Amino acid sequence: MSDFCASLWPEEPTPENLRNCSECGLDKHGSRMVWGEGNPEAPIMILLDNPGAREDRENKPFVCGTRQTLQQATHEVGLHVDELYVTYILKRKPTRAYNKEETREICMRHLIQQLHSKQPQYIVCLGNIAVQSFFQNPETDVKTLRGKVHHVRGYQTFVAYHPLAVRRRPNLWPLFLEDLKLVATYFNK
Repeated sequence: MSDFCASLWPEEPTPENLRNCSECGLDKHGSRMVWGEGNPEAPIMILLDNPGAREDRENKPFVCGTRQTLQQATHEVGLHVDELYVTYILKRKPTRAYNKEETREICMRHLIQQLHSKQPQYIVCLGNIAVQSFFQNPETDVKTLRGKVHHVRGYQTFVAYHPLAVRRRPNLWPLFLEDLKLVATYFNK
């Protein structure tokens, strides 16, 4: 990976009527709701499992490893922040054990709401959790779906490894770039 200076992307405020949502129980974990970041009107919606750390121990905003890796890769394939909107299956960062299947099912309702209101051209699912949740198939995975375009829920959908997996296993970096280049190619047609 090359030298790259990551930056904070603008965060979209959570809709007022959902700020105190407690339906899935993650509100009891003490993390705040993160609706999304980047350009809310972007043609490319990137879907991750849940928000990473947003602030350090002193409550100062910082760019976590997931966002740093994602920003570097999108920059390298020629995608601009104005073309991207990042959101999550879970809108809060889990901090302890929870009922994963039930919570994801509940939280997918927020994502469906976002899809209906934003109508992106493309969806990019990063990591198995995002893929399984969006594709509604707990048996599928990134390894078997990456490298091609899928039509899911009415959207052209791409699949790539999670940025944290790429950080932990640098041998995945070329595959990550390859998958994001595929997105850039479709977007720039």
